Amino acid sequence: MRKVVMAVSGGVLAGILATTQIAAPLLAQEATAKTSVYEQLDLFGDIFERIRAQYVEEVDESDLIEAAINGMLTSLDPHSSYLSPEDAQAMRVQTRGEFGGLGIEVTQEEGFVKVVSPIDGTPAMEAGIEAGDFITHVDGESVLGLGLDEAVDLMRGPVGSEIIITVVREGEAEPFDVSIIRDTIKLTAVRSRTEGSTVVLRITTFNDQTMPNLEAKLAEEVEALGGMDNVTGFIVDLRNNPGGLLTQAIRVSDAFLEKGEIVSTRGRDPADGDRFNATPGDLAEGKPIVVLINGGSASASEIVAGALQDHRRAIVVGTKSFGKGSVQTVMPLRGDGAMRLTTARYYTPSGRSIQALGISPDIVVTQPRRETNPEDEGETETRRNRSEADLRGSLDNDSLTEDQIEQIKEEQAKAEAAAALREEDYQLSYAIDILKGLSALGPSD
Repeated sequence: MRKVVMAVSGGVLAGILATTQIAAPLLAQEATAKTSVYEQLDLFGDIFERIRAQYVEEVDESDLIEAAINGMLTSLDPHSSYLSPEDAQAMRVQTRGEFGGLGIEVTQEEGFVKVVSPIDGTPAMEAGIEAGDFITHVDGESVLGLGLDEAVDLMRGPVGSEIIITVVREGEAEPFDVSIIRDTIKLTAVRSRTEGSTVVLRITTFNDQTMPNLEAKLAEEVEALGGMDNVTGFIVDLRNNPGGLLTQAIRVSDAFLEKGEIVSTRGRDPADGDRFNATPGDLAEGKPIVVLINGGSASASEIVAGALQDHRRAIVVGTKSFGKGSVQTVMPLRGDGAMRLTTARYYTPSGRSIQALGISPDIVVTQPRRETNPEDEGETETRRNRSEADLRGSLDNDSLTEDQIEQIKEEQAKAEAAAALREEDYQLSYAIDILKGLSALGPSD
């Protein structure tokens, strides 16, 4: 027994000695690290003083500090940045749905400004700016080497003024200039319409108005069709939607889900992660849903598409989304400024990270570019649409009643409208065809 006690005691003593021997170097390393940080801060202070005292021109000290802070944040990732008091106020206004500018959501890639997406009904959209475009110059001034906020500042200006941006686009041999007139951007979060018995809900952004707009527009279209029994299904169009508020993305997803996880966020500390779940209630009352996405669908759009896809509540159609799967927290700072800091990543209900990968559609459908001559196309269409009835002296069909002939004409008109939509928006037309097919199959058991 004495031998056992001695062995246990020896083990405890050895443990104490080992702990002491390991702890000492760790404490020394921590002290060295702190010393290194203090030395770097002293170096920053020294550089600041030398710039202030010896730079060729007098400098604004507050501008230097802001530039240093912003440089520290932008070195982390493309979405972290410092917001001056003016920028912070502009951001607060933007989330309410109205602001001045061109109407494009941008990020930075390889030193250039990359368009995430143009916003519906804005000067940028009307000027033909597309998701994936690179902006290399603003009014002839190169943006290479500028921070994202600096490049955005170059694009700002008085409402009604002209700006010329130089664009590099995949598939175009040379860069080209685009003239845009700045305007006040009034965002309509949700637009709606019906195509036959399909309700199309176009969500352009996720701001404070998105969920109220969605509820109102959906109810309005369903009522116009005479009730939910007359609705084939819903299309949630998230193409070129650059995202916005996480809270609104969660509410929109919840609107079509009865239960289950919508999205989770995970930061550096596992304890800081959040999980958001759906509550009972489905605005679409179980009707089939198709979600449309493309390369301009980012952030909050990807959360909605991913949640509905993972729960098999919707078929996702289009092309791969942008892949912005990080969470930015806006933290107020003294002096009315703010810091936008990336604090977590998004994960879909199945545990997929959106970051850099995006959402892959269930059915890949690209939007074809129209390159034909409209006049030639019209002549071809006329020749193609000729039939027996157009031939001189053709016989009448005597087997149909007037009502049957009228019904056939109505069906032909619907088919022609569908064909016209296919020419105008192939992806949307494809989504409508999917819903028609699901409707024809009838409800599943």
